[in-house]
Amino acid sequence: MPIYTPSPPASLLTSSPIVPLITIALVIMASARRAAAGRNQLPPPIQRFKYSNRVVLKSILDREDKGRAVAGQRVVVGGWVNSRKERADVDDAPFPTPPAEADDVRLGEVHVQYVPFLRPISSIPVGGDGGAQAPAAATAKDKHIIIHLLINDGSCSSNLQLVMDSSMSIPGQVVTVGNSILVEGVLRRAWTGRKRVVELIVEKILYVGAADLKTYPLAKPQPSLLFLRDHPHLRPRFITIGSVARIRSNLTCACHAFFGDLGIIHVHMPIITSIATGTQSQRFQVTTLLNASDQGHVDLEVFKAAVQEKRSRIEKLRRGGNNKEALVAAEEDLEKSKQLVRVLEERQKTATVYVGEVKLSEDFFGRAVYLSTSAGLHLESYACALSGVYTIGPVFQADESQSTKKLAEMWMVEVELAFVELEDVMNCAEDLLRSLCYSLLATAGNDLKFASKQIDSDCIKRLQSITSRPFDRITYSRALHILNQVKDRSFLTEAVWGTNLSEEHESYLADDFFENPVIVYEFPKDIKPFYVRGNANRMTVSAFEIIAPKASVGVLVRGSQKEERLDVISKRIGEVGLPHEQYDWYMDLCRYGSVQRSGFSLELDKMVVMATGITDAEDAIPFPRARGNAKL
Repeated sequence: MPIYTPSPPASLLTSSPIVPLITIALVIMASARRAAAGRNQLPPPIQRFKYSNRVVLKSILDREDKGRAVAGQRVVVGGWVNSRKERADVDDAPFPTPPAEADDVRLGEVHVQYVPFLRPISSIPVGGDGGAQAPAAATAKDKHIIIHLLINDGSCSSNLQLVMDSSMSIPGQVVTVGNSILVEGVLRRAWTGRKRVVELIVEKILYVGAADLKTYPLAKPQPSLLFLRDHPHLRPRFITIGSVARIRSNLTCACHAFFGDLGIIHVHMPIITSIATGTQSQRFQVTTLLNASDQGHVDLEVFKAAVQEKRSRIEKLRRGGNNKEALVAAEEDLEKSKQLVRVLEERQKTATVYVGEVKLSEDFFGRAVYLSTSAGLHLESYACALSGVYTIGPVFQADESQSTKKLAEMWMVEVELAFVELEDVMNCAEDLLRSLCYSLLATAGNDLKFASKQIDSDCIKRLQSITSRPFDRITYSRALHILNQVKDRSFLTEAVWGTNLSEEHESYLADDFFENPVIVYEFPKDIKPFYVRGNANRMTVSAFEIIAPKASVGVLVRGSQKEERLDVISKRIGEVGLPHEQYDWYMDLCRYGSVQRSGFSLELDKMVVMATGITDAEDAIPFPRARGNAKL
């Protein structure tokens, strides 16, 4: 409700010498009323997780005031302990008698209260730097240990400090780094160095998940990202990896929101396929035939010994003659064991058949199939019925590259749009990238600030730059001309017509020449897949690439207009040496209701690399798959 401040009479304003004093008094009164109204307003409530009584730390720490406005509220929080510090505290007054446990303790929770109960909040030292020592005059029994824990539940990049008495612990167990903990307490304001923060005074421990500090891999303060790759199941607890994961999640959700607003339909595409996409990449073959060779690791003699033991038991049962039901059951069990031995023996005999030779007719699918290198061709079939479709999923390449940007399993956003030409789909790809950057800047501010401090100081400026002006667009021929005119530096590879631009060429165009994302289009026909639409000059095709600046990302998006002319696509398949019968279904899209269509693919992992500035794509994906690395 607005505060009404009455104005003084006009005569008074013009004639009285006390006008300044009255004006000042009125202003002070109005300010006092506003301050009182502000004090009477309750702070915005803390959101509790819908499916438990726990409050996620993000709802406390990601507030504009860093949680200070919710001080005094009682909450239940949980997380994993990232650090533990202790300091001695002295209190001359005896501890009060511990209160009785509440009657409403939920079944199954470990419920520990202060014994003795924590002294008044105002008497507890804050900061958690382990500084203060007890006065020399204090006796041993006057000394108490105050424990400061930093916990994180993965909802944000900030830690919450817990303050608790050392007497608050489960018997025989010490809460330390690596533990999970669920506690109840009261939030209060505190100082950490020069920063005003909020911390939790723990009143109850509801649960502790133990961890052996001696063997816990993340016990050391700052493990390297390289070290963390050896522990992919634990590394999400490291704040940097958690922050990257949240940014990746934000990007995925923003993709769905972007396409959803346009009415473009999300469809799931297969990852097992019998066709090649024409990208010239090595593929992973999928087969069950090699399972037979695995039987060599089975100790067949163990199974044979078990059969002999069962025979001996049957003989004893027969001599006893009193338990016919047990004898029948034992004989049935023996028969099954003998059958299993025969199967294993047969498999061992035939295992060598598949060494150096694969009988595809006996394989699971009866033909050669591979992990997909792109969902584009399958996606086109749905675009030719639903007009606009997209998918987000993994693609696989078995290339020998050791580049830090190449993974064996990559996640791709792929889009296909009917009734769309090259320029249209280039506009769509640019809008998508700008929309993703807007989304991160608007909703992932704290994680971006963390990435700016810990990973790449320019990451926020880079995202802001992408959203500030349109992308530059040049033809492939123009790109070669620019590169060949460079005099102040030399490239390891020459920019020659008919070859792909190298990483150093891409970096120069985006980082040095344009200082902006660059769309390069109209590539030579021979370096693009067979399904890209040919141009009138018969030398180039309607393909494009978007080169991202900074972070050594290189090509972030690849796209093209697809060939809709049946005679042209049929001829092109023959030119590249692909079997027509394998792509007859694809040519049906041109036979029956052919339509102009275009699409593109965005490498989600590279988008994460660009957004965060992280140097290796293996740290941008939850479980990296690269040559020589497929842990878990």
